[in-house]
Amino acid sequence: MANGSGRPLSPHLQVYKLPLTAVMSITHRITGVGLTVGTLLLVWWLVAAAAGPEAFARAQGFIGSFFGLLLMFGWSAALYYHLCNGIRHLVWDAGKAIELADAERNNKVVLVATAALTVLTWIVGLAVW
Repeated sequence: MANGSGRPLSPHLQVYKLPLTAVMSITHRITGVGLTVGTLLLVWWLVAAAAGPEAFARAQGFIGSFFGLLLMFGWSAALYYHLCNGIRHLVWDAGKAIELADAERNNKVVLVATAALTVLTWIVGLAVW
């Protein structure tokens, strides 16, 4: 508060609200890390399948549990978010849809597509399971 007005010199997290585009950029990075961790779970399942029936039953039991399904749901949501947001970044790299109104509309498109793809995948997956 060196300016004498009693106000902070820069925006603080309590005052400043990140735009949705910034939040989605941060989330894109976080989902990239999450996909790596979730892929390790899938690799464990595949290795267990190759290792024999006991190892597979143990892995299948964990992944089929409520907590395992919750992890898989989060992983699939992260996968679809990262995919849809990555496509949006490719469009931006091509110099298209970079105006603010386009970016704000595409934020919503990415979120709706992520939700729709995730829910559709789980409806189909659970119907087959």
